[in-house]
Amino acid sequence: MKRFVAGSLARGLISRGGGGGYMSTAEMMARPASMQGVMMNKQQSQPYYYYYWSRMISSVAEKSKEVVNGGGVEAIKEEEKQKKKKKNSDEEQGTVNSYWGLSGPSIKRPDGTDWPWNCFMPWDSYVADLSIDLTKHHVPKKFLDKVAYRTVKFLRILSDLYFKKRYGCHAMMLETVAAVPGMVGGMLLHLRSLRKFQQSGGWIKALLEEAENERMHLMTMVELVQPKWYERLLVLTVQGVFFNGFFAVYLLSPKLAHRVVGYLEEEAVHSYTEYLNEIDSGAIENVPAPAIAIDYWKLPKDATLRDVIVVIRADEAHHRDVNHFAADIQFQGKELREAPAPLDYH
Repeated sequence: MKRFVAGSLARGLISRGGGGGYMSTAEMMARPASMQGVMMNKQQSQPYYYYYWSRMISSVAEKSKEVVNGGGVEAIKEEEKQKKKKKNSDEEQGTVNSYWGLSGPSIKRPDGTDWPWNCFMPWDSYVADLSIDLTKHHVPKKFLDKVAYRTVKFLRILSDLYFKKRYGCHAMMLETVAAVPGMVGGMLLHLRSLRKFQQSGGWIKALLEEAENERMHLMTMVELVQPKWYERLLVLTVQGVFFNGFFAVYLLSPKLAHRVVGYLEEEAVHSYTEYLNEIDSGAIENVPAPAIAIDYWKLPKDATLRDVIVVIRADEAHHRDVNHFAADIQFQGKELREAPAPLDYH
């Protein structure tokens, strides 16, 4: 296309100046100095004129082509350079370029720094309610209550025999199990709601919130205790067994399932209290709190391990109340959806 334009320009100029025609003195003087010599040579010698004119037009066309092509190439190169620079910058910041145009919001902390977590957002963080009564206990009276209580006590004996005084590892293992019931219960209630065309009274969200909160406990404990390969294998085994067992129990008797979780949370409160006693006695070093815990629970910048255990224990006490409450609703012959769920109960 560019050659065609240059060729057309050259032919137009040649045809205008050629063909044996002559220009007046005024017209010739109006031309640039570089062209005047061409006109004179043309009048003096036609062959020399064509040779000189062709050389000049070729030079002009080549220069025009270089400018057009050069400018286009430079523009393309510059655009590619900018794209590559942006891509490298996004990769350094952990940003994923998507064909679909999806990207996470740019979120800042109150101090102006970038929000570093993708697993939770600032609006998910909260200040734990430490005023909750840690000593509450549901006394087993009914047959299913006793089954749930004794089952949990048996599991507690097994975990104590294995972990002994290793409270960090014990807490890590506890959280891998504690995050399962909320997910199973929420999933089954979700399917029930779809199947029966009924609302859930907020219980789906409440149970999934519990599962997410327990998972954040685990993310925190992993920062404090790096699990060994055999502990990871143990987690895989326990989770597989517990998930399937709890799934079956919830299908057969949701009230028994919630009562089991209520007693599990009571044992969790007890375990974290023992953990705190070890920290207070100096047997366990009171190290600085992980950054993820500081942001999730809105702890002060100088928070320590003790502060983290205190807020986790408070969370477990709230989960205890929620699950015992859910079991009580069903023991009274009602469905969960008939009683409003305690949403955002931390």
